[in-house]
Amino acid sequence: MKTHAGEVEAATTGPAFRPALQRALTHAVSHLENLPTARVSSSVTLKALRGRLDRPLTGGGVDPATVVDDIVADTSGGIVGSAGGRFFAWVIGGSLPAALAADWLVSAWDQNAAIHACGPAVAVMEEIAGKWLRDLLRLPHDAAFAFTTGTQLAHVTGLAAARHALLAQHDWDVERRGLPGSPPIRILCGEQRHGSVDRAVRLLGIGSDNVVGLPVDAQGRLARDPLAAALDDAPDTPTVLILQAGELNTGAFDPFAELIPLAHGHQAWVHVDGAFGLWANASPSYRHLLEGVELADSWAVDGHKWLNVPYDSGYAFVKDARALREAVSHRTSYRTPVEGARDQMDWNPEWSRRARGVATYAAIRQLGRKGIAELIDRTCRHARNLVTRIGALPGAEIVWKPTINQGLVRFLSGGPSATEAEHDARTDAVVAGVVRTGDVFFGGVTWGGMRCMRVSVCNWQTNDADIDRAVTAVRAALET
Repeated sequence: MKTHAGEVEAATTGPAFRPALQRALTHAVSHLENLPTARVSSSVTLKALRGRLDRPLTGGGVDPATVVDDIVADTSGGIVGSAGGRFFAWVIGGSLPAALAADWLVSAWDQNAAIHACGPAVAVMEEIAGKWLRDLLRLPHDAAFAFTTGTQLAHVTGLAAARHALLAQHDWDVERRGLPGSPPIRILCGEQRHGSVDRAVRLLGIGSDNVVGLPVDAQGRLARDPLAAALDDAPDTPTVLILQAGELNTGAFDPFAELIPLAHGHQAWVHVDGAFGLWANASPSYRHLLEGVELADSWAVDGHKWLNVPYDSGYAFVKDARALREAVSHRTSYRTPVEGARDQMDWNPEWSRRARGVATYAAIRQLGRKGIAELIDRTCRHARNLVTRIGALPGAEIVWKPTINQGLVRFLSGGPSATEAEHDARTDAVVAGVVRTGDVFFGGVTWGGMRCMRVSVCNWQTNDADIDRAVTAVRAALET
């Protein structure tokens, strides 16, 4: 039966999908194959994008394949090439072929990955992927895990378990009674923590006034003495210590083997922000940086960074499985429990959720243990080469040579009497000049009171030619 463009008949479900999916495949493959040579930064204005995309809302709808074609045409010039090998501004990975293809299957299957009964196969894949992750990241074999949208929600999940456990020690059932009247929870962390920590604290009702930022050393690492003094200052206060595995700008690691036992001696819960740095545990070359991290109580890490799976993908791990389950699980009569099965919603704060564990499962299978280690080692090598070569250019200066895959450089204004403000302005101007070329993408940051260009490499596709092209782009910007 002939239908209008916006109508779909149940009897023609298969044919109805094929034209749109074939158009999407054609466009997607074209985008991916052009990434090595295409412009990385956007080339279209905000006004132009709104003008193209703000189409009239029609009464009768539009043919699905036409919708796909229009989306690609209307967004032309507005898709940043962050999926490719020449994007170095933020800690953003790409998508491995197996992970991307698996993620497409996830959309086609359209399983609600909240309970086993609603998607048995994807539930088991998440269960196995979680076990593999614990092994790769060298975390306790019995730690509970949750697949989240990213480290932001992984912080919320891990700290929800911490809130439950700490207040239970004070005979306070926070899930039943709420926070009003409960003992206040104190958060100790370094001054250079990531902003996702503060957001998690706010979302959990702990309150930003209860966050105590402690001084860090020149690398951004928390030292023993400030922590010991803070712990001694309020020994009876329920306390969470947040440590970093990979500081955002320098990639520095807190001394876990020294600080975690100290915190545990004061009955504090230790949570590790390992958004990208925890992956160093998968590399024999870098795991020494994480000595003692397995002693913590909870950990947060991303998949869409160093594992190179599509957005959105994060993981929370909690040593006290009961605390996590009590904090986030929910029971209802229509859940249809399956004996012996793992219901995902018992371990994360989402109900309706996509089966994001499938892409992780596929990525780990594609790379294997050795492939993941090699990816980490290779991107760290690229980061060092990039910082070293850019820092050797006239008018450039290395601020931080990568410990892992993060580094900092800045660009100096000419003349012996140039001020720090002039150096800052010159740095921002060079970064902007590089981005305008479209050849590579860097970003600026303020670190140690100075403006710097941050270098981050974690895309599986980055190669030596990309590094050469980046150095050439910076050299050209310095010469203008």
